[in-house]
Amino acid sequence: MKLTVLGATGGVGSEVVKQALAAGHHVTAVVRDPSRLTTEGERLDVVVAGLSEHGALTEAVSGRDAVISALGARDRNPTTVVTDGVQAALAALGPAGTRRLLVVTASGPFVDGDGFFTRNVVKPILGRVLRHAFADMVAAERIVRASDVDWTIVRPPRLLNGPHTGVIAARTDGNVRGSFSLNRADVADYLLRAASDDSLIRQTVSIAQG
Repeated sequence: MKLTVLGATGGVGSEVVKQALAAGHHVTAVVRDPSRLTTEGERLDVVVAGLSEHGALTEAVSGRDAVISALGARDRNPTTVVTDGVQAALAALGPAGTRRLLVVTASGPFVDGDGFFTRNVVKPILGRVLRHAFADMVAAERIVRASDVDWTIVRPPRLLNGPHTGVIAARTDGNVRGSFSLNRADVADYLLRAASDDSLIRQTVSIAQG
């Protein structure tokens, strides 16, 4: 595949770039600071651009099979980074003629499928601590669902820096019960699988350690 990755220097995005190149895909990494991109490869193109640079983003997604937005907040301060990312991606996809968009949010803001304790005790606490990031993700999901592109929203739980295991549980009808974390490398694995899975078009998928 030919892929464009937004947030390519972040925890999930950098894993997407690394695994995609290892699998033989061609990757365009959109970054603001190229010095933070540690992966190299013959099939890697680096585009230095901010989310407001629509011309550069349109060129970066043109002719691609899929665009993966792995942007996320780095702290607990007010943020619109996920929302800004999907808006920028959608604005670029139309003129570029590219249809496939995958967006990483989180299972934290949502309770469908959760058990009683998680729904009534854990999630209210998380919702207070991470309220700004969660509000950003909820807003971003609304924008994606209202679009006419071939989107997939991927909701992982708490992210860890462990090794790639390939053991991933997924649900399209609610959160994965009984599993509360997932390695970033496994999130990247799932995103690459989902990018070529037409059954996941216009689906929201919660994933966790299997």
